[in-house]
Amino acid sequence: MPLIQATILQGRTPEQKAAFFQDVTAAAVKNLNVKPEQVRVVINEVAPEHWCIGGVSKAELDKRAAEKS
Repeated sequence: MPLIQATILQGRTPEQKAAFFQDVTAAAVKNLNVKPEQVRVVINEVAPEHWCIGGVSKAELDKRAAEKS
């Protein structure tokens, strides 16, 4: 029984997450020779304030980008 975990930034729609679940499950079925009901997928959502790129939070990077626009 595979358990697949993905860490993503908050903000995706329920529809995007549902599509992700379907696609990841299909990939596991195809490549791991398991049934769909054996696949578990967990999304861990992280706030932009808690996601850092190059020492700067994603929230701050977004703020800077908005100020330049």
